[in-house]
Parts: sequence; structure tokens; C-alpha cells
Amino acid sequence: MHLQPVYDLLQQNLFDVASSESLFNLYRDRVDQLDVDDAASIRQENLRAYLAAYDDEPPLFLLAEAPGPWGCRFSGVPITAEAQLVDPDFPIDGAPSSREQEPHTEYSAGIFWRVLQPVFPHFFVWNSVPLHPHDPGEPLSIRNPRRSEVRTWERLTSELLDLLQPERIVGIGRKAERAVKDIGVDVTYVRHPSQGGATKFTHGIADIVDELGLPAANRAR
Repeated sequence: MHLQPVYDLLQQNLFDVASSESLFNLYRDRVDQLDVDDAASIRQENLRAYLAAYDDEPPLFLLAEAPGPWGCRFSGVPITAEAQLVDPDFPIDGAPSSREQEPHTEYSAGIFWRVLQPVFPHFFVWNSVPLHPHDPGEPLSIRNPRRSEVRTWERLTSELLDLLQPERIVGIGRKAERAVKDIGVDVTYVRHPSQGGATKFTHGIADIVDELGLPAANRAR
């Protein structure tokens, strides 16, 4: 695996971090009523498969905010849903980790990969907080990560950038943009695809891809 050093970094700094009442470590833990018995191992292997898809360091680094409850929370791959990992036309192979009969889908993940699949594997996407933020007692709720939580993971983000040495760094949404700025690195902002941002995300990413001379992103709405 060409990006084995990235996997090693994540394994050393992320896999053993304990969940809290409002942050769930999907690579370590499981919730009985939501996850299959070996869910954490499945998500680790899905992450490994994601990294194994790269032959070289990608020139474009995309930073999102945090795992969503229907996407990365169950897939282990940023801005990616279980249903995509089991699709034979998807560039990353993986397995579901949820107890649901049908694999989870996620709106933002659908938009993200519709735009960026033609560009893969020339980009790498990660989360500024790699744990799933949720409200206490509500494991599938959505909560914006706190600034203190983002700061906790600044070192990991910085070390990923040191390993990958991308030509361009993009923050998906204002919180992700700020997370990059706070470690002293130049960043380009694009609108997050959720909550009515799909069109601006699509054209923002396509413009960046064009500037880098990468395979054309999908501009279709």
C-alpha cells in the first residue's frame, strides 16, 4: 500500500482513542443496537482499502469537518456512505458495519462523489475531527465540533499534510477552512455541499480541479 505511512499514522494516533459521551470513535468502539459485532474492525479495513487505492501522493487535499451519522460514522471513510462502498462502480471497496438490512446512504456523500469520482485518486479527503460529534445519549445526532475538539486533532492534520505534501489544500465549509488556517497553512474555501450548498460546492471544486490540471470534475447539477 503506497500510503501505508498514512495508515500507520492514523493507527498510532486515532484507533485507540476512547469515545466520550459526545464523541464516538468509530475506529475503536461500537454501539450494540447500531453496529455489528466487529464494526470497528470493518471500519478500519474500509479505511485501509481507501488508502490502498492510491499509487502516489495526491496533489489535492480536502479537509471536511467531522464524520456524519449516516456516512463516515458507519463507513470509516470520510464523506462516504456504506452504500457507496458496496457499489461495484465505486472506486473503493468496503463492507457495511451497521445492523441495518440496507446499507446507509448520505446526501452529502452522494454529492461529493458525484462531483469528485472522476478525479479520484488525485485527491485525499479527511476530517478535521475524525470522531463523530453527537449529543449525549443520542448516538446518531449531528453536532458541530467545538473549537477545543478541532484543536485536539490539529497535530494529526498537520502530520497528514507533512506526509502527503499536497499542492493545494481545500477546506470544505468555514469550520474546516479555519481548522487549516489555525495550523498556519494556506487554504482555499469551498462551500459545503449540504444545506443548499451543492451547486456552489460543485463549481468551486471543478474550478480548483481545472486550475490543478486534474481530470475534469463533474459539473452536472
